[in-house]
Amino acid sequence: QVQLVESGGGLVQAGGSLRLSCAASERTYRTYAMGWFRQRLGHDREFVAAINRVDGITRYADPAKGRFTISRDNAKNTVFLQMNSLKPEDTAAYYCVVGSSTSTLLNSEVTYWGQGTQVTVSS
Repeated sequence: QVQLVESGGGLVQAGGSLRLSCAASERTYRTYAMGWFRQRLGHDREFVAAINRVDGITRYADPAKGRFTISRDNAKNTVFLQMNSLKPEDTAAYYCVVGSSTSTLLNSEVTYWGQGTQVTVSS
């Protein structure tokens, strides 16, 4: 069983930046992709970004394109989400996820969820 621990959330001003980190508890060949979802107040959880472990292929939701960058450190079983030019509408609980591929994560097929870390962007 994979445990995911997120960190890096907090309160920032609009236009600011945060870097989220997610550490997985173990290395396994079954862990093909990692990524991030978020849930804004009053909304369903939505896909944000994902990255394949082996080839580094990335996928982004439209609101994240050009502002967020997902990356990974495979040696440390860690995935990052660099968030720049943050907007109030980015305020959400952000969840680290594991899935079989970026494509399946894009389709909300998630194998493991982290506990979430809160990001709040003030105007």
